[in-house]
Amino acid sequence: MKNLLKAEQAMQLAIAIWALYSQPIHFAWWLWPFLFLAPDLSMVGYLINSRVGAVLYNLAHHKAAAGALVLAGLIFHLPVALFAGLLLWAHSSFDRIMGYGLKYPDSFGHTHLGFIGKGAKK
Repeated sequence: MKNLLKAEQAMQLAIAIWALYSQPIHFAWWLWPFLFLAPDLSMVGYLINSRVGAVLYNLAHHKAAAGALVLAGLIFHLPVALFAGLLLWAHSSFDRIMGYGLKYPDSFGHTHLGFIGKGAKK
C-alpha cells in the first residue's frame, strides 16, 4: 500500500510540473525550482510551539489550499495564484513521497502518514 500511495503522489507531482509548463504564466523557469522548498519556511512556527508549528505547516502543505489557489488563478486569470498553487501542490506531493505528512500538534514527527524521525519505529 505504501508504494501505491507514493506512486499516486508521484503522478500528482508530475501533473503539477506539466501544468506549470503548459500554462502561459510567463515566469522565469528558474523561479519555480528556486521557490520549490519555500513552503517549508512554515516550520518557523515550531520555534513558538508544536501547536502553532503544526497549524502553519499544515496550512502551507494542504492540497486544498493548493487547489484553491489553482482554481483562483484559472478563474480570475491570476498568474501568480496559479503559479503558487501549482508550486504548493507539487511541493506537497513531493513531501508525501518522502514520507512527510500533515502534522499533529503534539510533535513535528507525528504525521498523518505515521511517525518520522526519532519518533519512528525501527
